[in-house]
This record gives sequence, C-alpha cells and structure tokens, in this order.
Amino acid sequence: METNRQKKISGLLQQDLAEVIQQILRDAGTHNIVVSVTKVRVTPDLLQAKAYLSIFPPSKAEPVMTEIQSLRKTIKHAIAQRTKQQLRRMPDLLLFNDDSIEYINDIEEAFKGKNNPIKNPDLLDDSKKR
Repeated sequence: METNRQKKISGLLQQDLAEVIQQILRDAGTHNIVVSVTKVRVTPDLLQAKAYLSIFPPSKAEPVMTEIQSLRKTIKHAIAQRTKQQLRRMPDLLLFNDDSIEYINDIEEAFKGKNNPIKNPDLLDDSKKR
C-alpha cells in the first residue's frame, strides 16, 4: 500500500516526466508521436521510480522507447531541476513501455472479428477449451 508521500511524489514525477519527455522529443525533431506517462510507482524508500509510458502510434513504440532510454540521465537531471524544492533526492528512473492499450485493442478486435474464441473454439489450444 502506498503512503501519502509516495502518492504525492508519484503524481509530481508523472506530470514533470510527461512534460520533459515531450520537450525532449520535440527538440530532437520527432513529430506525430504522443507519449503519455500512464503510471509512476515510487518505492517506499523513495530511491526508485518506475514509470510506465504509453506511446502512440504503437508501431513506433520500440524506436521511441530506445531513444528515451538512451536519454534517461538527461531526463532525470531535467526532472531533478524542476523538483529540487520538493525532493531532497531524485529517485532513479526506470522506464517501461505500457502496451496495455494495444493489448485491450487486440482483445476487442478478436471478439469483434473472426478470431472470436467464443464463436470459434478451435482457435484455442486443447488445454483452454475445457
């Protein structure tokens, strides 16, 4: 269970991280890509922050995520400058690709289309038919 302090720091980091990433991508000349920070989780000792990024369009998620990972130290420094009045020590950033929206869309398409496992149980392997 997260403490109030963890929740406040998570919210602060989520907002600042989104702004910093958008600015860095804009400065790098990357256009037509939307990066949103879906969730930030801070450890109880406030030393690590796990940030989950949702990238649209999903086809460009891998190269954009690689670029963001390579700029992790720059991003951390920019956020530390923004939060120096609120945080004594900037948590180490761990960045992950959040592909849950793509996963949900795949499930919806499966149920709408001909890959519906309810209408066509032959699509499932034998262990899942029971």
